[in-house]
Amino acid sequence: MFWTPEADPGAIVVISAPSIFGPDLPQSELVPAATYLGPDGLSFIHGEGADAIPILLLGEANPDQPLAAIIPFDANSPDRIEAIARLWRALHKRSVPPDTRLTAQQRRRLKHMLQAVDGRMNGANYRDIAYALYGRDRVAADPWKSSALRDSTMDLVKDGLAMIAGGYRKLLRHRRRR
Repeated sequence: MFWTPEADPGAIVVISAPSIFGPDLPQSELVPAATYLGPDGLSFIHGEGADAIPILLLGEANPDQPLAAIIPFDANSPDRIEAIARLWRALHKRSVPPDTRLTAQQRRRLKHMLQAVDGRMNGANYRDIAYALYGRDRVAADPWKSSALRDSTMDLVKDGLAMIAGGYRKLLRHRRRR
């Protein structure tokens, strides 16, 4: 799936490198995979798995020529800079740091949210969902009506439904204080 750079600040927008940088700029060495030709240009993924970086080539830009990245000065500039740094490391055969938009804890919670919503949409009650997520013994250790696991399960379902209703786009951005 390709997101617009407006929706996904982790998507890098590139153009042909301006001549002011000199004639000796190296070729970009981007390796397009999973391409999509849209109205704005060629979108593709460079790398795979955790190292995958979405790129949009604007205009006549070509993946095997010298390129330059565009970073608008907006609220997402730090995310865009991080994405460019990850791409630069990949192109120079250095280890690519993980995308920091989601922590391991957030990924785990998202997984539990999806499991909880799936259970709820298939007729499971909150206690059955808690059994599946936390184990029967752990759920039975406290009275259900006052259990923290009951509250947690209900929050997972509520937050999962909010994600399904469009909140999933928040996952594309770092959380920032306002």
